[in-house]
Amino acid sequence: MPPKGKKDDEVKAILGRFGTSLKIGIVGLPNVGKSTTFNVLTKSEAPAENFPFCTKDPNEARVPVPDERFDFLCDFHKPLSKVPAFLHVMDIAGLVKGASEGLGLGNAFLSNISACDAIYHVVRAFSDADITHVEGEVNPVRDLDIISSELRYKDLAKARDMCESVKRQADRGDKKKQKELVMLELFKKHLEEEKNIRDGDWSNEEIEVLNSILFLTAKPVIYLVNLSEKDFIRKKNKWLGKIKSWIDAHEATTTLIPFSASLEYDLACLPDDAAREAHLKEVGATSSLEKIVKTGFETLNLEYFFTAGKDEVKAWTIQKGTKAPQAAGKIHTDFEKGFIMAEVMNFDDFKELGSEAKCKAAGKYRQQGRQYVVMDGDIIFFKFNAGAGLKGKK
Repeated sequence: MPPKGKKDDEVKAILGRFGTSLKIGIVGLPNVGKSTTFNVLTKSEAPAENFPFCTKDPNEARVPVPDERFDFLCDFHKPLSKVPAFLHVMDIAGLVKGASEGLGLGNAFLSNISACDAIYHVVRAFSDADITHVEGEVNPVRDLDIISSELRYKDLAKARDMCESVKRQADRGDKKKQKELVMLELFKKHLEEEKNIRDGDWSNEEIEVLNSILFLTAKPVIYLVNLSEKDFIRKKNKWLGKIKSWIDAHEATTTLIPFSASLEYDLACLPDDAAREAHLKEVGATSSLEKIVKTGFETLNLEYFFTAGKDEVKAWTIQKGTKAPQAAGKIHTDFEKGFIMAEVMNFDDFKELGSEAKCKAAGKYRQQGRQYVVMDGDIIFFKFNAGAGLKGKK
């Protein structure tokens, strides 16, 4: 039986910022392959040199999200304009032990992470005498401890400062601050127990407070294990099992993706897709970039629907759980204000049947109202009242 005043069907709040222009930051120690990873993901040329802090100011770029559904719709409609969904990625300077106390690029590094909504944590699991390691030797388990601890130390310092500040107001009899202090003390205790905020079992009320604070350890993490090209191709590395054990011991839920920044860089230097496919076939490997990008997008709690026709095929990014009127508002605010209905086709139905007319004939073309929750990959045609000044429909 649920607690008094609590409904069985209460929707669990989501930890993190609300929006669709969310960023994922690439984080790790210096010289682990962060900037190379950023370059191959974004097809950029950010500095990637063999010395610590070659990245000082964060580099930002957006990466098209690969999707066979989008490609199919473009091939089908042959539109004048093609607009995929994008993942916003930030390359952040390397963190060192003591960053939470200002060492290395310290506070600048940590403030850059604050601007992100999720983290790609790049871990070095390759040895190369020509690429120095800031800690002297390669030991990814130690490196994981350093990054995890520094983020948690910074959160703990913030929680302690907030507790002191709010306590002064609570002691003066402020009921609202007294309630807030109870929650802040709970967050502080969680961090003191060497736990990440993202792994806590928080109530909706606590999540609301956490979302106003945005602790670093509240951000979801994807672990990218950077292997040598040789180890990646043969799918063997002495550190992988130890890294997996560390993650299992320290994270409630997360994703580990082995990849080779060296292999991905070599592929990026080839002239076209045919050359890349030939090289992958020759070495007996597959690229990890698509998985990295898609996992990053999903980790931000994002998805997209399509509008499709001869003029344009476009993927519109929304947060999971978005209802039809708010999805329409992504196209234009007047679409949300004057929302009448959403005419929806499931992508798989459209692909199988081959046309909108056949979907209608098969009863697969649905008219949905205001309470419809848009599903990833829906193909939607919105009808709206043009009273707000627009004429027509899209």
